[in-house]
Amino acid sequence: MFSTSTQRHFWMFKDETDVSNARLSANLKYISSRGKNMTVAERETHFLNATDEKSLIMSYEYQLRDFCRKFHPPMPRYVVGTALHYLKRFYVNNSVMDYPPKEILVTCVYLACKVEEFNVSMDQFVGNLKGDREKAATIILNNELLLMQQLDYQLTVHNPFRPLEGLMIDMKTRFPTFSDPERLRPGIDEFLEQVFYTDAILIYSPSQISLAAIIHSASTSKENVDEYITKILFSEDQKRLLNLIEAVKKIRVMVRNIQLPHRDTIKTLEKKLILCCNPDNNSESPAFKKRMKQSFDDEESFEDGQYPSASSEQVRSMLLGLSEMGKI
Repeated sequence: MFSTSTQRHFWMFKDETDVSNARLSANLKYISSRGKNMTVAERETHFLNATDEKSLIMSYEYQLRDFCRKFHPPMPRYVVGTALHYLKRFYVNNSVMDYPPKEILVTCVYLACKVEEFNVSMDQFVGNLKGDREKAATIILNNELLLMQQLDYQLTVHNPFRPLEGLMIDMKTRFPTFSDPERLRPGIDEFLEQVFYTDAILIYSPSQISLAAIIHSASTSKENVDEYITKILFSEDQKRLLNLIEAVKKIRVMVRNIQLPHRDTIKTLEKKLILCCNPDNNSESPAFKKRMKQSFDDEESFEDGQYPSASSEQVRSMLLGLSEMGKI
């Protein structure tokens, strides 16, 4: 049940301003940490601001969608929805400058496959990626524990697809004057695909989003479902009806106002990201490669009977944990 879920209690925000403030806090925290010895002007030039980060995240959300569309075997849409939830949640509290979004993206999809029981092996999964697949598998396993930690191990996601099907059945059963609700399906599916690229999934319940999709599709098709909403669903609860009407309006506005950043803008932001990202978490950086090499050297030393330092022991424990997770 959504009403008693961790999603409802820990991952829902009051409004768009609340979400923006969380992203701004993550952005400023990273800048203050990495730019201690810079002037204000130098920080503004060197780092991405919160608006830049939001644009990048939206770009990567579309990349996640495209990856999942081409995935083999075909990926159910609820898995894609869960992966997008994870990506949004992760970057609400973390900066894209701190953790490479391309790596977190594929980790979100991999974890969503596990949680939603869409059973694909690691070999099958990386077979859908271009480039060095062995390296990709290592990156995913290295990031999987981090992702779960940042999600506070609250991995169950309630997507709007299930309540949508319940509403469609209810319309067919209790609203017989509206013939064939299935004809609304194309508009509903289009709306639900777009809503995941807004912050609505962090603010409104799955049932509110699914109802907004039905109302939107009916409106664009010149159909009328007002009687179903007012006389069947909420005939005895006018307060809930008023709250719902307001929520639906805001959700539809959010979808209507989606603006995907121009490709040239994204390219410019990605170039800037390379210069200001945290090298300790960037798998392409010399610092990261040196740290990983040291970790594996320490592990080999441990197996040879030598005792690594305390920090190395911690790293080894993490690596062993990741190794075990890879067997799930």
